[in-house]
Amino acid sequence: MNVINSSFAPPPHLLPNRLSPTRNILPPSMSNRKRKADDEGSGGDDDRMSASPSGSPAILNRPLVKHSTKRMRTNVAGRPLPLQRLLETLSADDMRNVLQAICDQHPDIGNKVLSTAPRPNIQSTLEVLARYESQFQAAFPFGGRASSDYAYNRVRHQLIQLLEALKDFTPHFLPPNETQPATSLAFLDGATQYIHRLPNWDTYQHNRHKEEAYEEMAKAWAAVFREAAKKAGGIQLQYGGWDEKIAKHNEVSGGRMQEAVNELRSSLGWLGNEVQQSAAGQHGNMSVRDQLFNGTYGMGASARVGAW
Repeated sequence: MNVINSSFAPPPHLLPNRLSPTRNILPPSMSNRKRKADDEGSGGDDDRMSASPSGSPAILNRPLVKHSTKRMRTNVAGRPLPLQRLLETLSADDMRNVLQAICDQHPDIGNKVLSTAPRPNIQSTLEVLARYESQFQAAFPFGGRASSDYAYNRVRHQLIQLLEALKDFTPHFLPPNETQPATSLAFLDGATQYIHRLPNWDTYQHNRHKEEAYEEMAKAWAAVFREAAKKAGGIQLQYGGWDEKIAKHNEVSGGRMQEAVNELRSSLGWLGNEVQQSAAGQHGNMSVRDQLFNGTYGMGASARVGAW
């Protein structure tokens, strides 16, 4: 029996392999599909790193963040400048001209400007006069005499502008508009210098502008002296060397400021009497104040001896 079984035993390649583990044998078609799925599903690290995140569902569903930065307004059509920007482009002269035109058309606005604008001080006013003087000097022709008729005709317009400005500014610093005599005198001291520097023209008629300016300036000095003498017995006139300053102005002007000298002498008459008494026993050099009060300023030594 055994012999029969052994003779009919299956070939060796059909017997199961007892030394290797048992494994399921799949059909060829299913094995190929599984291998293809593994290759596509696990593409490796390189495939995962090179994949774009834009295709991720989480990225696609994330809401967009709106920027809060305000975009500048763009105007295509032209339009006039705002008032603030227009004023920024105007020079000081343009601004004055515009403001003057508005005040001329609307007097109530002019009154408002006068009541709200700060008061001009001595420095700013003298700077304005200096600009007028510079324009006057720049108008002179090159060559020839500066006092000739030709030169006068060339600078006449600028000369009138300077003197008109001086005429307008001076009352602002006089009482009762200016209550401080020291301020009034300081302005007059600086303003008188502009008259001193005016040329003496060859033609007598052309000098009338300078003569009238001296006359008005002497009256201004006299008005301030007169008003200052009413305050504290004129004590402000005793300090600051105003007696010497007005005497110097009178000397430079050729005696055209004598009215102011006389007013100072009259305003401080009580002090003048004391000076005359002290001077009676002295024969040395007298101060300018003493000479003013004694009426001997500008006179020679022999004239002073005769006056004594």
